[in-house]
Amino acid sequence: MLPQNKFQDFIFTVFMAFVMVYAMICYNISLNVGGMHNYVFLAAFKEILIMWPIAIVLELLFVGKLAKMLAFRFVTPGKDPVIMIILGISAMSVCLMCPLMSLAATLLFKNAGSEFIAVWFQTTAMNFPMALCWQIFFAGPFVRNVFGACVRVLAKKEAESINEAD
Repeated sequence: MLPQNKFQDFIFTVFMAFVMVYAMICYNISLNVGGMHNYVFLAAFKEILIMWPIAIVLELLFVGKLAKMLAFRFVTPGKDPVIMIILGISAMSVCLMCPLMSLAATLLFKNAGSEFIAVWFQTTAMNFPMALCWQIFFAGPFVRNVFGACVRVLAKKEAESINEAD
């Protein structure tokens, strides 16, 4: 299920940003230490305090609207199947967020020095395939399903409370 109003859009964005950012931080730490280890899952919580708010702000102020504009250049709401609309927006979101979040990570965590541009490009190139696959195959479906279930439960409770009031 997709958000139907501004409040739902905010909640959806916060949840999606957490799932994406946490996974990408775990991925990057694993790259830095030579593989996945149990401590990576806890270590990621140090960086998420910085990167999660950055992702939320970028998405709400800039990326969300631009991703839809770009996606709607090749998919049409109301004409194309909903899954194509979702995949188009998701792909465009990754195309925009990956370089921006990689830039933030390069600035904050990489100590790139005079190799800043090269490190940023490498970080983006390493992150993009993971971010796209994670978004399309796991985070997107997971967040939409959990979000949809929560909205349905809240709608049911609201309907029940309205019926009790009558």
